[in-house]
Amino acid sequence: MSDKTDKFRLPARYGTGEKSVWVEYIQMVAEIKPKLNLGQGFPDYHPPSYIPDTLADVTKSDNPLLNQYTRGFGHPRLVQNLAKLYSPLIGRQIDPMNEILVTAGAYGSLYSAILGHVEDGDEVIVIEPFFDCYEAMIKCAGGIPKFIPLKPNNVSANMTAADWVLDDKELESLFNDRTKMFILNTPHNPLGKVFTREELEKIANLCKKYNVLCVSDEVYEWMVFEPFKHIRIGTLPGMWERTITIGSAGKTFSVTGWKVGWAYGPAKLMKNLQVVHQNCIYTHCTPVQEAVARSIEFELSRWNTPECYMFAIAKELSAKRDVLNRILKDNGFITTPPDGGYFIIADWTKLGKKLDLSSEPDKYRDYKFTKKFAKEASIVTIPLSAFYSEEHKHFGEDYARFCFIKKDENLVLAETLLQAWQRR
Repeated sequence: MSDKTDKFRLPARYGTGEKSVWVEYIQMVAEIKPKLNLGQGFPDYHPPSYIPDTLADVTKSDNPLLNQYTRGFGHPRLVQNLAKLYSPLIGRQIDPMNEILVTAGAYGSLYSAILGHVEDGDEVIVIEPFFDCYEAMIKCAGGIPKFIPLKPNNVSANMTAADWVLDDKELESLFNDRTKMFILNTPHNPLGKVFTREELEKIANLCKKYNVLCVSDEVYEWMVFEPFKHIRIGTLPGMWERTITIGSAGKTFSVTGWKVGWAYGPAKLMKNLQVVHQNCIYTHCTPVQEAVARSIEFELSRWNTPECYMFAIAKELSAKRDVLNRILKDNGFITTPPDGGYFIIADWTKLGKKLDLSSEPDKYRDYKFTKKFAKEASIVTIPLSAFYSEEHKHFGEDYARFCFIKKDENLVLAETLLQAWQRR
């Protein structure tokens, strides 16, 4: 009997099927019902009203085709508007029909890029900490992930995300003839690091030297705080022809549940993504793509004005970052303020003595802390070691990730809950 059941085991390319941190912590939220969830990265308030209104208008449109299948590689109106958006930003005219792919979220673009280029034995360099799906997708494609951690070069009370850097010698040591791909994430999740031009040039030069493809995950591209600037690595000399860039409507317009993402790059690279996409989901939700297309049109009509959401969101989030950063510092955390994105990582170890972590069975200390903290302080956060490979998880065990794209009253609630917990 065991031989028969073993025949239907999970394929080895998916490992042993462990739950992701997101599945695990969503389940925990459902069970303990905390008063505040600062774990998952999504807003708990409405986006600008015109965005959902646009979707409502689309679904009630006189055009019946807007509720039917659309072009498999991206709704025509959307890819055309994405080309209008990005062409000036990268300094070249993007062909909307051959150089852009619309997918089910940025997740779908990452999957198509990795599965479309990585073969058995190919090595893929990944910067740690990293969004956990990178490793799973590389292994699913038969690739071999090679990890390099960002490390703080200025451990102090005034440390920021910019102080987390790559070691140049360690970075170059990972490149060789077997290296197929380098995955970049800027602005970075979870650190909030915005890679500088100098840092990107070092990566670009190595990609060119070893003939390596760069997949640049730029979903937080609009959430960069002054004085930092988002630089697209595909704009650097010699990089367009070897770069696939990933974007997200969910992050751009604060509608993560819409699950619309995209990738853009040279046609010869995008063809591989198209093949994976057409054999996976084939085409994505038409009315949502149409709504995103109209939203981009509206923002392009007021480009470079303070009202344009692509520019306004960074100012909105900068204020929220400062509020949560102060609250965490006032209550014993050692924070690393981000330069982009909407997360703060915080060293919790000074607070460890307030909690009896022995009752939590998890292997890693940050998992123990975040679960106990959720139960006692009623605030959910994410353990940072979830963003590291098995061999490097110790780099993340002292930290938890807090999300600050939340209602102002919920950031105030965080302070109330923390103060109440401190008094107990």
